[in-house]
Amino acid sequence: MLECSSMPRYHVLIPCAGHGARMQSGTPKQYLMLNGKPVLRHAIDLFEAMREITSIVVVVAEKDAYWGADLLADCYKSRIAHCGGDTRAASVLNGLRAMVEFVAADDWILVHDAARPGIDRQMVERLINAVSDQESGALLALPLADTLKRADDHTAVTETIPRDKLWQAQTPQMFRYAALQQALSTYLQRHPTDEAQAMEWMGHQPKLVLGDLKNMKITYPHDLTVVAALIQAAQNQNS
Repeated sequence: MLECSSMPRYHVLIPCAGHGARMQSGTPKQYLMLNGKPVLRHAIDLFEAMREITSIVVVVAEKDAYWGADLLADCYKSRIAHCGGDTRAASVLNGLRAMVEFVAADDWILVHDAARPGIDRQMVERLINAVSDQESGALLALPLADTLKRADDHTAVTETIPRDKLWQAQTPQMFRYAALQQALSTYLQRHPTDEAQAMEWMGHQPKLVLGDLKNMKITYPHDLTVVAALIQAAQNQNS
């Protein structure tokens, strides 16, 4: 039985077992090069540098032909778990189970997409600081700025959807270890699209915390160029 800790810690879990068919690349997008290093390594380096983060677990497919030990070179918090599942939710759940030996029930788990290399310290600190001990968790997100249209099978507009109070979910998504494991175990067969949805089905109301445009997820080929430019612009502004 998992015990609660007197001072909850923060752990990062990065599901990294997907291929990303929409990327139209022979190499999974998390391993493509971006500004001089693999996409995945950008997030790892950020979390490695944050003293708030106790450990980092990267979940890859059992027979991931693209993974190499050099991807964790000079990392001291990070470890690999070869237990990726068929879906994101399954990979996260398997990763949580792999962490059981060194995580307490009330420790916080920050689940972050491998294909979001634009995450920075300010966003993570904003997320951590926004959640009190009484709350069930939170996620980074952006308020929608564009008008939304619903289309039929022929790409004709059938409805305009009001964007008021609509947010676009990002990551990290941060929840207590035991609560998140319970939610994903309970609803895995319903295929939640993210951790927050599984927590919502359990009756929780995760808190929305302001993210950033440069934290966008790389999905299509042109996204690499966009994210690279956003990251470089942020670095130039801070230098």
